Parts: sequence; structure tokens; C-alpha cells
Amino acid sequence: MKRIKLLATMLWAAITASAQEATPDMADALRANGKIYVVVTVIGIIFTGIVTYLVYIDRKISKLEK
Repeated sequence: MKRIKLLATMLWAAITASAQEATPDMADALRANGKIYVVVTVIGIIFTGIVTYLVYIDRKISKLEK
């Protein structure tokens, strides 16, 4: 069992090390074109919408519990 854990740890370390060497070409292209701000804005809007919806649902549930 210890050997399997050691092997899994070593494989995970090798995979993460090799994944960090690659450069994200898409992110560089979006940054160069200035479109990265559009992506960040859309993600922010989606996140804000989800948080607002969760707060709304929480208030509704609180009213039902009372």
C-alpha cells in the first residue's frame, strides 16, 4: 500500500511539473488583443448573478422557516 501511495505521489508530481512548463497560448492571445478584460467581465457578471441568486434563495428559505 505504501508503494502505491509513493508511486501515485511521484506520478502526480511529474504531471504537475510538466503541466507548469506549458505556456497558455490562448491567454496570451486574449491579453494581446485586449479581449481578456471581456472574459474577466463576463465571468464577474456570472459570479455576481450566482451570488445574488443564492442570497435571494436564502432569504426565501429563511422566511419559510419562520
